[in-house]
Amino acid sequence: MKKIFVINLGSTSTKIAYFEDDKCIFKETISHDADEIKKYETIWEQFDLRKNALDKFMDEHGIKVSELDAIVSRGGHTEPLPSGVYRINEKMLNESRSMKYGNHVSDLGLQLANEYSKLGPIAFTVDTPCTDEFEPLARYSGLKEIERLSRFHVLNHKAVGKKFAKDHNKKYEDLNLIVCHMGGGTSVAVHSKGRLIDGNNGLDGDGPFSTDRSCGLPVGQLIDMCYSGKYTYEEMRRKIKGLGGLMSYVGETDVVKIQKKAFEENNVACKEALEAMCYQTAKEIGAMSTVVNGNVDAILVTGGIANSEFLMNEIIKRVKFIAPVYLYPGEFEMESLGINVYKALIGEVPIKEL
Repeated sequence: MKKIFVINLGSTSTKIAYFEDDKCIFKETISHDADEIKKYETIWEQFDLRKNALDKFMDEHGIKVSELDAIVSRGGHTEPLPSGVYRINEKMLNESRSMKYGNHVSDLGLQLANEYSKLGPIAFTVDTPCTDEFEPLARYSGLKEIERLSRFHVLNHKAVGKKFAKDHNKKYEDLNLIVCHMGGGTSVAVHSKGRLIDGNNGLDGDGPFSTDRSCGLPVGQLIDMCYSGKYTYEEMRRKIKGLGGLMSYVGETDVVKIQKKAFEENNVACKEALEAMCYQTAKEIGAMSTVVNGNVDAILVTGGIANSEFLMNEIIKRVKFIAPVYLYPGEFEMESLGINVYKALIGEVPIKEL
């Protein structure tokens, strides 16, 4: 029996799961006080806070690190690399620490997994945020100095694509899928025969607007704002991520609250903003269908927003002519981390190294 411990660090949370073979025995989310997190100037300074939380959880559940076969963390930022199961090595740790390719608390997760590996288990990561399987044409932006980047919710995208294939007794590698993750940011990507060949960078200004991200703005007007003298660089960055999207239009990011205002309080602005978000998301799904010449086996929508019947109906009515639409509300990152590492340990999938 393979014993696998899974960690997934978020900005104010630490998600934990324990697997025996491919079965999740238990999982839990530890919430960290936001004010306490703010005390740390960098994510690296949170090492002891996060490790203490993990140690406490292990003690409470009788988990001994020395008896684990593997410990796996959601990946951090490195040079672009294909998807898969990666053994955490010194090169990966160094690139992550350099912050050259990005910086997120998940980078700290790599360091924690490596620390625990000193006691016996092998440290892994799966389908990192820097996964890059783009086709050459997908990299063109329209300006030579700017290359389109592969940056989206890769871990959950892959998990949902593989889950759909399993649910329908098909091979993920045989399918053309469009997967749409709708959470704090929205990412829409084309999965063609097991590879993510195109997708929007929902983190940094590409694709449909979401709860707090403005994304595909009219470029000319954006440039005018940047040079208007009214905003600093930091203020403009905040308008793109943090103060954009629904936050810009209705001053709120919680779609449950916005829907309540729209229908229970008959707030026209809230209803229209939600409809516009779905309108743009549907447009992005439609655009992605052209990448595989319309040969789409299924459209999969996942993320927290997929729980909303109203929002899903708004999207489905616009894209159902392309392919059948299937909903996978929430996220499946923990399952993906645990199960993929189990498959790697038993030789079903290869173990890669950076």
